[in-house]
Amino acid sequence: MRMTSERKAETRERILAAAGTLFRSHGVDAVGVDAIMHEAGLTHGGFYAHFASKEALVAEMASAALARSAARWERISEEADAATALARIVEAYLDPAHVAAAERGCVLSTLGPEMARRHDARPAIAASIRRMLDVLARCLPGRRRQRALATLSAMVGAVVLARLCDDTRLADEFLVAARNAAGLR
Repeated sequence: MRMTSERKAETRERILAAAGTLFRSHGVDAVGVDAIMHEAGLTHGGFYAHFASKEALVAEMASAALARSAARWERISEEADAATALARIVEAYLDPAHVAAAERGCVLSTLGPEMARRHDARPAIAASIRRMLDVLARCLPGRRRQRALATLSAMVGAVVLARLCDDTRLADEFLVAARNAAGLR
């Protein structure tokens, strides 16, 4: 019995990982259950043993991805002093490699507008955003929430805008401006 539960959990994780990659690469509405299951190396029929619907998968994938990001930020903030932690978080997020790897990037910058239209996913996503903001506030001088809000907004916006640019210099300018907005120079 234990092996079956473990195997089911592993299969569920494979589906979530495949969905995350495909959704980030192509958008949620452009990807069907067949493509997700194929990417996961599974058959279509097995999908509903793990998820009630594609929308349930979308919500769980986004929630899990953001929760992992929030947990990573929390670890960073616990391992280093506030200024170093802030620099590590911001630099990693604004790294050109993160910009280039949309299929592995942050759900906020790859799927934000799509997720905003999925009301059932919002509570879990908002919970992770709050965790991310709390970490940023702890890392900022004076622990100011407004500055954390502005920093996260600048980071996500800069990545979105950098991805939209066909000019690498302009893309880099967005990333530098967001670093400056976060207090990194």
